[in-house]
Amino acid sequence: MTDPERPLFVRANDNIDTSTVPPLLTQCLVAEYCGTFGLVFIGTGALVVNEMTGGDITHVGVSLSFGLTVLAMIYAFGDVSGAHINPAVTVGFWASGRFDGRRVPGYVVAQCAGALTASGAVRMLFPAAASLGGTVPSGSNSQAFVLEIILTLILMLVILSVSFGAKETGLLAGVAIGAVIAFEALFAGPVSGASMNPARSLGPAIIAGEIHSLWVYLVAPVLGALLAVPLYRVIHRHHAA
Repeated sequence: MTDPERPLFVRANDNIDTSTVPPLLTQCLVAEYCGTFGLVFIGTGALVVNEMTGGDITHVGVSLSFGLTVLAMIYAFGDVSGAHINPAVTVGFWASGRFDGRRVPGYVVAQCAGALTASGAVRMLFPAAASLGGTVPSGSNSQAFVLEIILTLILMLVILSVSFGAKETGLLAGVAIGAVIAFEALFAGPVSGASMNPARSLGPAIIAGEIHSLWVYLVAPVLGALLAVPLYRVIHRHHAA
């Protein structure tokens, strides 16, 4: 079991032991705000530009924008807040016993505020955009709901695995998590939007006023993250004991 006050992703550094100086809650909240802002601004911004330019960025480019941004945010803020940048991940860490439940509301508020601010910035920069890179099911809500549960379960399972024990230190965590997000976005993006993140969907939906399917992306990722916790414990029974 890890210390709930320690960050869950730690940037490798040969000279500084960051675990001896726990960051203040204010620092963590600012880091979560900035990390989620970066994710939503770059990821949804790529979607908007791709739409406006007739596909210059391409679907592969958009998927990589999300995955590589998460990778960068883990390196930038992992040693401060854990770089959750996702309410579902925060809830998943809490359910796993690795994160102090008293910090969950603050983290979620900071993440949602970052997403809303990012979507506001995208709207300001691209006022003629038809959408703000929001997540809308291409099929039924039920199809998107199940898909988002599965996508987030896989994501949370990987996160729990690479952020445990010696694997907390930087390189493996950032690459593994960023890769999972990029690959899942590649195949699921055209179906559900591959959100896996309530804040990522909330920002564009609220700013654009497109909230008819928002509940799918607020509920399904959290359920997926929660389901990943007992599955992780079964797979890694000797580690999680």
